Amino acid sequence: MPDRDTLLALRAEAGAEVATLEGDLDALFEASRASNADDEHDPEGSTIAFERAQLTAVLTAARRRVTDLTDALERLATGSYGVCESCGAPIPAARLEARPSARTCVGCAS
Repeated sequence: MPDRDTLLALRAEAGAEVATLEGDLDALFEASRASNADDEHDPEGSTIAFERAQLTAVLTAARRRVTDLTDALERLATGSYGVCESCGAPIPAARLEARPSARTCVGCAS
């Protein structure tokens, strides 16, 4: 089962990913402002709108990971980490290794 240091390291990694993605999104916005290209009708690849949507979705997921890991750290501090929030049973260590921010056991997650 992950310990506090592991959860902190995972949250730091997710936070660094958020920072990188935010920078990438800002750069994409700046590039689209600086260009007057008609990317919507360019047959040579994805549009800026598509790239922006993809990047925004990945950024949203990374932010969610940071929040989930912060919540996991709070549960660890209060002694409720590793306990299913639905049924109260212990969450198997293998599930917590695979998904350290898990709030439910496998049965309740299904």
